[in-house]
Order: sequence, then structure tokens, then C-alpha cells
Amino acid sequence: METIARSRTEPASRVERARNLLAYRADPSSTAVGERIGVTHQTVQRCLRRAARLGVLAALDDSPRPGKAPQITQEAKVWLVSLACQKAHDLGYPHELWTTRLLARHARGHAGAAGHPCLSNIAQGTVCKILARHDLKPHKVRYYLERRDEAFEEKMAEVLCVYREVEMLRDGDAAEPNVAIISYDEKPGIQASSTQFGAGWSRDGVCRPYVDHIKRGTGANGIVQNPDRIVRMRVAADAQAG
Repeated sequence: METIARSRTEPASRVERARNLLAYRADPSSTAVGERIGVTHQTVQRCLRRAARLGVLAALDDSPRPGKAPQITQEAKVWLVSLACQKAHDLGYPHELWTTRLLARHARGHAGAAGHPCLSNIAQGTVCKILARHDLKPHKVRYYLERRDEAFEEKMAEVLCVYREVEMLRDGDAAEPNVAIISYDEKPGIQASSTQFGAGWSRDGVCRPYVDHIKRGTGANGIVQNPDRIVRMRVAADAQAG
């Protein structure tokens, strides 16, 4: 208390209340304390009543002001946060991720129908503040890799064995001269793949979106091959020349 009363960095209101309480403890007279501090005795009495009601240390701080009533309801904020957790692509937009500008525009256009007219004129800055309170950044998505195939180890071993076999065929002393090795998976122009978007729970308990690139084999010459395998084709010399 004495440190606060002598402080030059504390707010003036805290310093004045601390000096009033210390002076009243030394001389229990509100009039004498007021004359000594330079305030009215009514101010000293209000400070004493605050200390008796809230406690000595709590009485040094200002009481919270009522302020202006919030225009955006809590239900509207929850609706906006739930909207940010969805995908813009699922709501008919070509964007895969939300931007705060796009989210504000969507909220202004659909808040009335959702029962939240207080968001009809929401600005982009207000959207940023609401999302920041919940630590949400819909425009920044972190991706992670997760092995979903139970037979991943077996497939990996098979692919590595094929690569090893190819290396032995190319570098071996008994390598056949008329052997061409073609990788369908790496050959440009004949790869058939698609993209799949989804969401899943990571190991740290956070639901994050993911992107899977699905390879559907090759069908350039009517034959669908497994893209995880390297296909070796033995081509005769005359066929190569042709």
C-alpha cells in the first residue's frame, strides 16, 4: 500500500485512494485526511466505504463501467464462428478457404435469413476481432500427412523391392541390351489422378482439413496399371526401332 502511495507510475486514482486509506489509518478523521490530501471529506468517506465493501486492495481499482450495450449478440458471434469453421467451397464459393473479406460479405448477405440481423452491416475488422478472440484463422490452414492405408508397409516394401530390382537390371554385368524400363507413375501425360478434400482429427486432438491425391492408374492404351508399381517392359530391338 505504501509503495502504491509513493509510486510515480501507478494511475493517479490508485495513488490517491492509497494515500487516503493510509492517512485515515494514522488519523481516523475524514475531514483531517481531506485537508491533508487535498480532497473533500466526502471523497475520503466514499473511499472508506469502498474499502469496507470490496476490501483494501480491490478498493484501489476503478469499478467496471457499464458502457454501451453490445450490438452483436452472443448467438450471432457463435453463428459467425461456426461459419468460419466450414468450407467456403461447400457454400457455393469457388474458394477453398475463407478470407475475412469473403466471410464478412457472406455474413452480411445471409445473417438476416439466419436470424441475426445485427450482422447485416458487419465490417471486415469486426470479423477479425471476433475470430481472434477464438484463435481462429480460416485463411491459414496447416496440412499434415497421415497414413490411412493399413497395408502401407507391405506396399512400400514392394515398391522399394521393384526399384532395387530395376537398379540391379541396369547396373548388373549380365544386363540385357534390349530391355526398356518404363515407370507409368512418372511418365507425363498418361497419369490419371484426382484430388479429395476432407477433414480428420490429428493426434493432438485438433480437427484439421486434409488433401488426398488419389492416383487411379493409367489408361492411355486401354490398360489400367497400378500406379504404385513400376512396370518393366521388355521390348525387342526391332520393336524399339519401329
